Amino acid sequence: MSAILILGVDPGLNRCGWGLVRSEGARLSHVAHGVITPKAAQQLASRLHDVFEGLCAVIEQYQPHEAAVEETFVNSNARAALALGQARGVALAAAARHGLVVGEYAPTTIKKAVVGSGSADKTQIAFMVRRLLPTAGEVKADAADALGVALCHAAHGGFKRKAGGA
Repeated sequence: MSAILILGVDPGLNRCGWGLVRSEGARLSHVAHGVITPKAAQQLASRLHDVFEGLCAVIEQYQPHEAAVEETFVNSNARAALALGQARGVALAAAARHGLVVGEYAPTTIKKAVVGSGSADKTQIAFMVRRLLPTAGEVKADAADALGVALCHAAHGGFKRKAGGA
């Protein structure tokens, strides 16, 4: 079975986490991770552009086979949910620009896949990411969440494995 490189994205306008995981059968390994941090003083369009360009640079550098993006969590703050939705749209567009098919996962699905509980908090996700991907080292919350998205995608079988491999 050939290895599949999965890009996970935790979208955000202030901090957009990304993480790359190699999935080879049941074996998962850390490849890279980071956080794109547009300047908060910039106008919205410029921040969205920075997230788009940052994700495009990651995709061009690492050439992932598949991508996965966390779905927007809608809370009582509609303005925050709209901004997060725009950042998510930019992540989807960056993946589509490079021909990647994208898996989309609800926060509870990601938490359940990584921690075993849909109500896990960020600390628990970071802990499990460090346990599952020990070579990742200390990972900031946004990058840990992105690695969690990639792990969730791997746990759900991804696309190429469902289609019979690449």
